[in-house]
Amino acid sequence: MFKRIAPLQKCPEGSFFLWGPRKTGKSFLIRDLYTHVPRIDLLDTDLFAKYSIRPAVLREECLARKNQDRFIIIDEIQKVSALLDEVHFLIENHGFIFGLCGSSARKLKRGHANLLGGRAVRYELRGLVYPELGKEFDLIKILNQGYLPSHYLSKNFRKLAQSYINEYLKEEIAAEGLVRNLPLFSNFLRAAAFSDSEIANYTNIASDCGVSSPTVREYFEILVDTLIGSFLPAYTKREKRKVIHAPKFYFFDVMIPNYLSKRGVIAPGSEIIGKAFENWVFHELKSYIIYCEKEAELSYWRLADSGKEVDFMINDFEVAIEAKAAENVRSDYLKGLRELKKEHPNTKKCIVVSLEKVRRLTSDHILILPYMEFVQSLWQGEFF
Repeated sequence: MFKRIAPLQKCPEGSFFLWGPRKTGKSFLIRDLYTHVPRIDLLDTDLFAKYSIRPAVLREECLARKNQDRFIIIDEIQKVSALLDEVHFLIENHGFIFGLCGSSARKLKRGHANLLGGRAVRYELRGLVYPELGKEFDLIKILNQGYLPSHYLSKNFRKLAQSYINEYLKEEIAAEGLVRNLPLFSNFLRAAAFSDSEIANYTNIASDCGVSSPTVREYFEILVDTLIGSFLPAYTKREKRKVIHAPKFYFFDVMIPNYLSKRGVIAPGSEIIGKAFENWVFHELKSYIIYCEKEAELSYWRLADSGKEVDFMINDFEVAIEAKAAENVRSDYLKGLRELKKEHPNTKKCIVVSLEKVRRLTSDHILILPYMEFVQSLWQGEFF
C-alpha cells in the first residue's frame, strides 16, 4: 500500500480532527498509525445506537480507564454530534486526547455542534499525490482512474466510480438529510460535472436542472462542506483593468467529472485531456499547501474584457502557473501569461506545466516544464 503523508503526529500532544472525503483512506491511516489506540467506529450500528441513545456513556467509559493511555479515536464523529460535548468535557477536565475523524462537517455545523472551540487542530486527507505514489505514478492512469487509492489500483475503476457517487448520494446526502429532493440534487451533480475547472454559472445550471439559482448556490456549498469539491477564488487585488471576480470550481477527484460527464478514455492528444490535466495540477497544488501546512494563497487570474486567463496564482505574483496538456506548447498558449506579465511585470515566475519532454525557457522568460519536473519541484518546495 501507499505511505500517506498527511501531517499527523505519531504521539499527538493534543486532540485533532481528521477530515477527508470517503475512501481517501482515513480509517486505514488511523489504524496503521495508531495501532494500539482504542477506536470507536460509529459505522458500527451497535456502537452508533449506544452513543446516540446516551452520549454520556462515552464519559463513563473513559473515566473507567484509570491509568491507561488517554488517547482515543472516534471515527465518523459527524454521525453522533452530541458526543462532542462529552469530548469537550473530557479534554478540559481530565486531559484526554481525541482523534476525531469524519467525511463531512456540514451536519455538525448545521446542528451548531460543539466543534471544541480551537481545542482540536484540523487535518485533511486527500486523494493520492505524487510523493505517495513514487515510482507507481502514472499520469494517464491517474487522469483516468482518479486519486482514490482503491480506484487507482483497480482495473474496474469505472464501476467503482459509479458506486462511489451512488454511495455519496445515499450516505452523505440522503442519510444526513442535506437536501429535500435527492433526484434534483443528482441532476445538479451531473450538471456541475461539466463545470469542473471552470467558473460555476449558477443561472445556466439552474436552468438545466429546473431549480433556482439560490438552490444551485446552496448545492455547491454542500459539495464544498462534504469535501467533494472546492472553489478557487479569483485574484482581484491591485488590478489596473477589470478582472473576473467569480470563483472556479474543482471536484476533489477527477474521476467524478470523468464519470458524470462521460468523458471516455483520456489520452494525450485527445480533446478531453485538458480539463482533467488542470484538475490534477490543482489537486497537487492544493494538497501540497494542506500537507506542508503552508500559509499560501492560491487563486486564478482572468481579464474581464479579453478573457485571457492564468490558471493558478501563488500569493501576490510569486508564481503564475498555466496547465496545458500539450506535447508542443505553442506561442498562442502563452497569451494569458504574457498579458499577466504586462499588467504585473513584478511576477517572479511564469510556468507552463505541459506534456513536453524537455524543459525550455522562452525569450520572455516563461518556463515550460514537463509535468514530472513540475510535480517534483513542487514537492521539493521550489514554488513556495
